[in-house]
Amino acid sequence: MKTNPNLEERALKAYLKLLGNKGADSANLERRREFLQRLVAHLHGRQPDSVVYREVVDETLGEIDRESWPFFLAVAREYYHFWTNDLKAITAFHASGGFEVEPIVFEAHGDESLKLLWKNIGNEQFNVGETWPLKAYMAALREEGADQVVVETRIKLVKLLLVRLREVHEKNGKNYRVVVDSLLSLFVMKEMRYLFLIVVREFFYFWMGDPDAASHIFMDAPAAV
Repeated sequence: MKTNPNLEERALKAYLKLLGNKGADSANLERRREFLQRLVAHLHGRQPDSVVYREVVDETLGEIDRESWPFFLAVAREYYHFWTNDLKAITAFHASGGFEVEPIVFEAHGDESLKLLWKNIGNEQFNVGETWPLKAYMAALREEGADQVVVETRIKLVKLLLVRLREVHEKNGKNYRVVVDSLLSLFVMKEMRYLFLIVVREFFYFWMGDPDAASHIFMDAPAAV
């Protein structure tokens, strides 16, 4: 079933109304509206599922300044529940503290480039708290049959993430997602961006110390927004 443009427009209005009721001012709402109108234009006639949405979000982000990506990734994540008309998810997300007027974002450091970070990550020193989940993830990848190149690439991606996670003061899914969003703009190649999303989704369970973390590794799994 394809989405209906009128339903998409109603979803946009409902989302902005909710943010307005939470105290978002006109400039905040207009910033969200301009991005979501771009997004909705690309969503017209598309199948309402997470894979399509991820692809369209990626396409829409490609049209705007990369420095704005962290904020608009948060907006896109919030709007998804309205686009799919998932009232239960909207209620749960709202109850858990979602739909923030000023979402927390970690802006990418101005002098950063993926090439430079990739080159220097081998010199980074990691403490015990960082090394434990890193080694557990590495072991799980090998258990899944990943070859050495795959393991090395994914571990380097995780190391990039771990360095940035040092900036968070509370270990939870919300802060983890914010840090991931702050790094996405570094990945110019779409394929590397998708791989990064897959890796960080898998690694989250190791970072949180989930005893069943290895069960969340799917070598060919699609990335999620």
